[in-house]
Amino acid sequence: MKKKVYIAGPLFNQHERQYLEDIAKHLESNGLECFLPHRDLKGVEESELTTTEMSQETKDKIFSIDLNALKSADITVALITGWDIDSGTSAEIGYTYARNKPIIAVDASERRFRNLFVEGMIYKKVHNIGQIITAIKEATS
Repeated sequence: MKKKVYIAGPLFNQHERQYLEDIAKHLESNGLECFLPHRDLKGVEESELTTTEMSQETKDKIFSIDLNALKSADITVALITGWDIDSGTSAEIGYTYARNKPIIAVDASERRFRNLFVEGMIYKKVHNIGQIITAIKEATS
């Protein structure tokens, strides 16, 4: 059975979304099943996501889809580059940790002083995409 991976990270610009998509491609090419929120929101129309006035119904739908994906995932891979860990990513890390599932974080080898409480929930940090598979195998064996 394929391991399910929830990929968490900020979605504020094309660079961040592309980096998350590169992570998903790498993991999927290694036999893992991935959920990437901005890519895999089945049942949500693109027009619902591109408006500045998102309806409560759309917000609820997105929350439900993301939560169900987190519940069914075996592991979370989180992109934590930048000055601080994104608030949504922090929530996904916390939820994963509370369910006793491992979190692998990609930090791109940056030296930052981040939220130590959130960092305490991370099983292992890696510095590039190529290190994620080894960390997942270690975390789930």
